[in-house]
Amino acid sequence: MSFLEQVRYLVYKEMLLEWRSKYAFNSILLYVISTVFVCYQAFRSVDGVVWNALFWIILLFASINAISKSFVQESRGRQLYYYTLASPNAIILSKIIYNIVLMLVLSLIALFVYSVIFRNPLGDPFLYLVSVVLGSISFATVFTMISGISAKANNNGTLMAILSFPVIIPLLIVLIKLSKNAMDGLDRSVSYDEIFVLLAINAIVISVSLLLFPYIWRD
Repeated sequence: MSFLEQVRYLVYKEMLLEWRSKYAFNSILLYVISTVFVCYQAFRSVDGVVWNALFWIILLFASINAISKSFVQESRGRQLYYYTLASPNAIILSKIIYNIVLMLVLSLIALFVYSVIFRNPLGDPFLYLVSVVLGSISFATVFTMISGISAKANNNGTLMAILSFPVIIPLLIVLIKLSKNAMDGLDRSVSYDEIFVLLAINAIVISVSLLLFPYIWRD
């Protein structure tokens, strides 16, 4: 079986398992909607800066809850079975692709619910949507890689927090700046640097995952 076929079947397996249980999707969806509602009850009306900050806080914790369990739910026996069927690169890439799809669906639903409850005019809705899509992809790639590393360290939550911090903080700074430009309706050329940085981060994280995960997987 070729590498692309392995990735395709593994992604299909992830989606099939999620479709049967719907545990992760429903729980994170409930978290997003309930958090938005609580924020609305607490603040009622907020300015653009707070609106933007609250949205990224909600999306960040939703992504942590959704993706941190990527490898935790896999038993040691199942991991050993996968080891005999597929390459490590196919496994980590399939996890990244599945988590990207999951985060895109959740983030778009969150943006819709958040925009309906907290009415805040966006200067450039398309650019804000681009920032949400890039942010979802970035969260998925980063947390998938770190989840794979921490899973091989006996699911050490402290290790995941330590590894996530130096990557997520710069990522959030860039995302908030890009989305703030979209809210202010600035010319799109002003945001090209932030878009390039986000694309570069995603490319680097995926490359590091493909290089590092095979060594971790052998253990």
